[in-house]
Amino acid sequence: MCGTCGYHFTLPARERIALTADPGSFDEMWKDLRAIDVLEFNDRVPYAEKLVATKAKTGESDAMVTGTALIKGIPCALGVMNFQFLGGSMGMVVGEKIALLCEMAAEKQLPVVLFACSGGARMHEGAVSLMQMAKTCGALHRCNLAGVPTVSVMTHPTTGGVTASFASVCDLLIAEPGALIGFAGPRVIQTTIKKELPKGFQRSEFLMEK
Repeated sequence: MCGTCGYHFTLPARERIALTADPGSFDEMWKDLRAIDVLEFNDRVPYAEKLVATKAKTGESDAMVTGTALIKGIPCALGVMNFQFLGGSMGMVVGEKIALLCEMAAEKQLPVVLFACSGGARMHEGAVSLMQMAKTCGALHRCNLAGVPTVSVMTHPTTGGVTASFASVCDLLIAEPGALIGFAGPRVIQTTIKKELPKGFQRSEFLMEK
């Protein structure tokens, strides 16, 4: 965060893990999962090419890094989103990793900690991406049935289908101060309803107050 103006910079997943997990305790799982271009989506650049370029640029296979870790000595299942990978958008790989993480956590009785940082569902995957909303909620529900606690940490920004699914349905919701959290963005809402939005709309403190 900028100390002068308070602007939020997104934190890459690996840096977030280094800050959160005990040193040397993170054990990554499902690193090799890869998205496929089921729709042959072309937005100036074909989705398949965009995936290859983003993997080369970020060194990550997709927008979610998952595994087990110790946080202050407590074993947990940890999932951290990476905004640098296509705006942290949730597609088939993000949904699958969360589902696998929750299934493993329920089996091993590990608390689940999920860090959200996302522009929402990945449009390049269409309905397949939207299906991950139900999939992640279902996975977290199974943790609930197994008596496993779940924690959602909403960082800046947490928007779209991520807000409307796993980020909002955990047992404990935590938000970074001043983080943008919402479904549709404030500009979209303001344009639609033609009204001025209240000060601090869709920021952590505003949501806590409401």
